Amino acid sequence: MAVTNRYFDLIDQTFYFPQEGFDIEDGYLVFNGVPLIYLIRKYGTPLKLTYLPKIGSQVKKARNMFTRAMKSIGYKGKYYYCYCTKSCHFSYVLNEVLRHNVHLETSSAFDIDLIRRLHKKGRLTEETVIVCNGFKTPDYLEKIAALINSGFENVIPVLDNMGELDYYEQHVKGACKIGIRVATEEEPNFEFYTSRLGIRNADVVPFFKERIKDNPKFQLKMLHFFVDTGIKDTLYYWGELKKAIKLYGELKRHSKDLKAINIGGGMPIRNSLGFEFDYKYMVKEIVSLILQACEEEEIPEPDIFTEFGKYTVGESGATIFSVLGQKLQNDAELWYMIDNSLMTTLPDTWGIGERFILLPVNKWYNEYRRANIGGLSCDNSDYYNSEVHESQVYLPAYSPSDPEPLYLGFFHTGAYQDAISGYGGIKHCLIPSPKHVIIYKNAQGNIVDKLYQPEQTAEEMMKILGY
Repeated sequence: MAVTNRYFDLIDQTFYFPQEGFDIEDGYLVFNGVPLIYLIRKYGTPLKLTYLPKIGSQVKKARNMFTRAMKSIGYKGKYYYCYCTKSCHFSYVLNEVLRHNVHLETSSAFDIDLIRRLHKKGRLTEETVIVCNGFKTPDYLEKIAALINSGFENVIPVLDNMGELDYYEQHVKGACKIGIRVATEEEPNFEFYTSRLGIRNADVVPFFKERIKDNPKFQLKMLHFFVDTGIKDTLYYWGELKKAIKLYGELKRHSKDLKAINIGGGMPIRNSLGFEFDYKYMVKEIVSLILQACEEEEIPEPDIFTEFGKYTVGESGATIFSVLGQKLQNDAELWYMIDNSLMTTLPDTWGIGERFILLPVNKWYNEYRRANIGGLSCDNSDYYNSEVHESQVYLPAYSPSDPEPLYLGFFHTGAYQDAISGYGGIKHCLIPSPKHVIIYKNAQGNIVDKLYQPEQTAEEMMKILGY
């Protein structure tokens, strides 16, 4: 008798399937052309993977959208794509990003060490734009000044507070390019009214006139604006962007050097098969709004910088688990227990309630059922039980006697998870970091997989703990 409520039919009827990046071959899930069951059988689970070609395609997509939008309305400024390193610092990501002539945004002192090493290896040049963001520690200030003094001509320290300027005045030799970050108002439902980052809007122009305008050492090159909740088609976002452009116009009337507005990051990525975001519309609206404001102010339109981190690397990542067993804890709650921890391996699911695309790798033609996913740690919060589009999770049913376990994949997990969980360190309940596989295409265009790091061992953890 045919199964009528198959998992495949549920997905197909809800979202339409296959979709970009996802397909089924011989009953198994394929991710960007990579048969996941092949990787599982070769490396085992838990398994993290990074599909490098996705990074380049994201860069090209954003660059094309901005340049086409600019061309279509006669926008004369240039577009600069920056990658913010904090999203994922690993060398394989930076190497791939820099292959596409991307500029960089830094957040801490150690980022400057990373810049030095990339330069030494020939991955970037002294002409690469380095936007130095964040509240600067003494070490960070020292390394920024040293970078400028050693010939990196496009380092732009973005002032997070007015006192920061004093250090560059004393320690940078010769002229110094700078940016100013304006503090944006937070969304109405947030705990604070104004972002802790940046200089108050009302203080920016007086500060510029008093400290920068007639100082031959400084060239104000950039006004930096960033909304923490990201680029969204909301009254709040457009309101904050308009305020930033108005401030840019006020500054531009006093500054011949000011040429760029940095709208930060926040371009969303797909976190559900039902994800809907009109990228082209949003990009064109942003560019049009800036042009319109500049025409009203009768000033030349600025170069536009973006700092896309999550957008650059997020969709390249996936994390795969095996279901070790199932537990029916009462009449309604069935638990699928996985072979790692959601809290430690995908901390965004626990910390900020982030949701990723969740799909099984196998058993697509089994019946589906409602399930909770439980991690291995002893913490009550180590679970996943809702989707972006649904307040619950549906997965294939299976029998414990099946020869092949159920494999579950969380997709588009490439940004922040390793940094937040502390890759390779000590995790809650001593649960190890999973093995990590890098996937790339060789010169012939064939997909190649390589083990980047094996699963963390007990010996490594004992050493960190002093045993």
